[in-house]
Amino acid sequence: MFELRLMCPEHRVEPVSDALDALDALSVSVEDADAQTDAEQALFGEPGMPAPKEGWQRSRVLALFAGREAAQTALQLLQLQDFFVGCEVLGIHDVPEQDWVRLTQSQFAPVDITPDFWIVPTWHEPPGQARVVIRLDPGLAFGTGTHPTTRMCLRWIARQGSLAGTGMGRVLDYGCGSGILAIAAAKFGATVVEAVDIDASAITSAVLNAQANQVVLQVGLPDVASGVYQVVLANILASPLKVLAPLLWSHVAPDGFLVLAGILERQADELKTAYAPHCRLNVSDSEDGWILMTAQR
Repeated sequence: MFELRLMCPEHRVEPVSDALDALDALSVSVEDADAQTDAEQALFGEPGMPAPKEGWQRSRVLALFAGREAAQTALQLLQLQDFFVGCEVLGIHDVPEQDWVRLTQSQFAPVDITPDFWIVPTWHEPPGQARVVIRLDPGLAFGTGTHPTTRMCLRWIARQGSLAGTGMGRVLDYGCGSGILAIAAAKFGATVVEAVDIDASAITSAVLNAQANQVVLQVGLPDVASGVYQVVLANILASPLKVLAPLLWSHVAPDGFLVLAGILERQADELKTAYAPHCRLNVSDSEDGWILMTAQR
């Protein structure tokens, strides 16, 4: 395979990427050309919302083609287009053949949530110190245990001990993604766990992951959620969490807990304001610029 590498200014990234797709590129990716330098820019976006920018001020656009001739033809056609003005050709490079499955697997090692609670891909053996293990492979839905928001939610669950034994036997995972939080709740003793999402692929993923971990979940669209729960988990993002404030709080039972993640440190006050009519949110954990916020009814 061969990779066509281009340098594009921000306003050229989208038309160039679209053109490469139309020219049968196997994949197109965009990188910050100034990454790991003082000029690096952080771009934060949220699902369902327009991207804050089309790219970085200096974006490296990488397109993969099956053969050199296809890459050269694509480049020649691009150079004839008005929207290519201002772009720079960095070259066409041979991409060595690799065992992509093995390479991908090597990037996902077991993840420790606590010293005895681990998330372990199926191609690894659990560490000897692991007492609670979730078997989970990367898939279509968010939630493998590597992201700080997921890790903080899992830590919160683990710190409660036996959920049923502490009166938290009924749990709702709202926006379940891969189902990892719901599975963790079941592993830690919750007796009834409901996991809901608006994404059909997430629902499928959660069902399969529950089966692989031999736990019972009730999985479906949001209308599956009914009544109140001793724990309501929502690891989404700040914008939908604000909109969902009345709904999520309505599902929290007396003495129950609301656990929210997907929130940047700078968004804490926004969330506190959104939930103020219902409850008092507090920051319970933080990691790499993300926070976990909780409230008890």
